[in-house]
Amino acid sequence: MSGGVATRAGTERYAAVQGAACAQGHFSDFLSLHLKLSSLGVGTFPGEANDATDAALAEIVERAVLNGINVIDGAAHYRYGRALHAVGEGLARAFAAGVARDAVFVSVKGGFLTQPDGPPADFGAWFGREIAAAGLGAADALAGRHLLTPAHIAAQLAQARDALGLDTLDLFLVDQPEVHVAARGKEAMHRALEPVFEQLERAVDAGEIAGYGISSFAALRVETDAPEFQSLAALVGMAERAAQAVRGTQAKHHLRAVQLPFNPAMTEGFTRFSQATGKGNVASSVQAAHQLRLYTMASHVLGKGVFAREDPLAALPGLANPAQRALQFARSTPGVGTALAGLSTPAHLDDLLAVARTPPLAKAAYTMLYRRAE
Repeated sequence: MSGGVATRAGTERYAAVQGAACAQGHFSDFLSLHLKLSSLGVGTFPGEANDATDAALAEIVERAVLNGINVIDGAAHYRYGRALHAVGEGLARAFAAGVARDAVFVSVKGGFLTQPDGPPADFGAWFGREIAAAGLGAADALAGRHLLTPAHIAAQLAQARDALGLDTLDLFLVDQPEVHVAARGKEAMHRALEPVFEQLERAVDAGEIAGYGISSFAALRVETDAPEFQSLAALVGMAERAAQAVRGTQAKHHLRAVQLPFNPAMTEGFTRFSQATGKGNVASSVQAAHQLRLYTMASHVLGKGVFAREDPLAALPGLANPAQRALQFARSTPGVGTALAGLSTPAHLDDLLAVARTPPLAKAAYTMLYRRAE
């Protein structure tokens, strides 16, 4: 197991050495912690659950980390749990090649059931045997294949640390808690989420994670009156209560980041003003996150491959293909710290590295893209 977490000194050193070939502006600042994190990161969702994809993903992670990409994102359930083992192999190779653990930021999502042998023929029997009998949660806490209980989250965190070979994760994200709104109601979802935050605050104290947050699909893009909508200010309040429940009334929370989809067809996180920040204004989710000192990670930046083929940003100069233009669009968005691209083919990493060597768009050039769309 590798000890340590990403640090200011480690990431600054990384930006100067492994990031030397990257363009100015490629590294973002992780708010009050002042970590230097790459504006592009490797997502690890795509691909079949087989040995060939494992090998390809390990190669992608290793080469990315050696070439200026120090943000890696995964999830306990990706490819039935295989993805994190492949990420761990790639990280181990990069560490062996000289990259220090304190230079790399590793984020893991949890909540969806892992099902390591694939979808079971009898889900109810499998759940009773593998989940309920282990004390991880009852069937009435399920929303589809998502389980929002402290015990389940703690188990997935332990599995992730073991698979990755890391003592401590830099970030653990509760993945799409909004799926419980349709199944159980919004109030029930919040009642379930707060003890999960308490569990994650305890995980910080135990040295298992450095911080936590949520990953969303709809919750930070929809209108305020949509059932799935999630207030970021309310999340911060929940984290404050969780920290105080664990450590006492003066405790500070460790809610650090949010993740939401962002691509040319899904710009609502930047353009929809739906968040009352509690600071006297209404903002977009990306802007509100910045005001509330939460790091924003963009997911789905290639739209599951759609924007590697379609080219709504054809007017964007200086880049070789639609995938590079989509990556540049997402990583240049004001307030987005890291844009994640899901990769399972080593050749696709070339596009990520090409954009890393290109300066992000200036704010004026970026906002002009919206005027052109109008």
